[in-house]
Amino acid sequence: MAINCKQLVEENIPLLIEIRRFCHRHPELSWQETQTMAYIEEELTKFGIAWQHIDKGGILARIDGQAPGKTLLLRADIDALPITESESNLSCPRVVRSETPGVMHACGHDGHIAMQLVVAKLLQETKDQWNGTAAILFEQGEEDSPAMRYIVPYLEEKSGLSIDSCYATHLRWDVPVGKVAICDNAPMAGGFRFRVRIAGKGGHGSRPDLAYSPIDCFTSFHTHLQELRLRAIAPQECLTVSVGSVHSGELQNVVPDSLEFAGTCRFFSYDHAGRRFFDEFFRLLSNDCDTYHCTYDILDMPKPLYEVQNNPVCVDLAKKAVTETLGAGSLTQCEPWMASETFAILTRLYPGLMTFTGIANPEKGSGANHHTPQFDLDEDALAVGATTGLAYALEFFKTQPDLPFERTDEPLNELAARNV
Repeated sequence: MAINCKQLVEENIPLLIEIRRFCHRHPELSWQETQTMAYIEEELTKFGIAWQHIDKGGILARIDGQAPGKTLLLRADIDALPITESESNLSCPRVVRSETPGVMHACGHDGHIAMQLVVAKLLQETKDQWNGTAAILFEQGEEDSPAMRYIVPYLEEKSGLSIDSCYATHLRWDVPVGKVAICDNAPMAGGFRFRVRIAGKGGHGSRPDLAYSPIDCFTSFHTHLQELRLRAIAPQECLTVSVGSVHSGELQNVVPDSLEFAGTCRFFSYDHAGRRFFDEFFRLLSNDCDTYHCTYDILDMPKPLYEVQNNPVCVDLAKKAVTETLGAGSLTQCEPWMASETFAILTRLYPGLMTFTGIANPEKGSGANHHTPQFDLDEDALAVGATTGLAYALEFFKTQPDLPFERTDEPLNELAARNV
């Protein structure tokens, strides 16, 4: 008998809302998710699902179907952000508020936890009707990114799993509630961050000729950095770069000794845009420092994080699953998201898919951008996202697809250390 994913999820809507509201009331920052993980572990145990703790990485649960088959990894992130939540969203009082001052789930991870736990529960309850293995990953510290340093080695060397594919969904502020968006290409960007100190020679403002100004050096570098997008990146590629912090000097009549600046770069193709821009960044910085008789120190600049990659076979499977379960009208188009995601690392190891679950509803005041005090979600989205995840997993286990994929040969420790 075919499994009615939509009906099963609808029967668990009260549980979806209960989990989401508990997590929203008790948000925890990256690496501090003690209560959140204890709650997740308790729920998994209640569902009869075996789980393992990944030190500094999160929780990995496992559900085996009725017979051997492919292994699908489903991932949800669980950390919150250091943001003070507003009393209302865009236009309405909130249905639930954070009880932790200065911390809120401003990116929807509370919803991700709820959807993932309910999907896990329903896969456990129907495991005698599908073949394969579902690996359920709850990732801590995603906003801070380094958890993959511990997750990737665990998955590859300690979990006992041979993962064939990976899946995740992300709630999205600008997609209407009730809709699911599936990008044919990269749904989320790669990128890198930088924090650099330029050292020059200070002096009095009346004799700049006796000083080597780090401000002049930075000004030149910043101009060249913006020009680099035109000179080094093909017109069809998308890449942004921004400097969000500059600090130097204290007095108007003194040339300072040093300057510190920081920013980020984002792109949708590391191979065609990000790699060259990253390499040219150092060449430009070195040249401008030489010109202005300055030196530089890289204070913080990990290797670039890759873009999330959607496998074309997984895309087709997901569109089929969503259409058959929620109806053709539930699929919608959206632009790729210029934000970055650690899920990108998993899609370099396993063919995968990230979907977007819409949460925007003007009548309920949801639709503020992520990482803002007004961010909120329409809880009706939880059933849509959970149904999509369950339907996709069951379609994957039913189809047991052959997935064209070229796995990275980058050493695991280097891959997992990539960050933005």
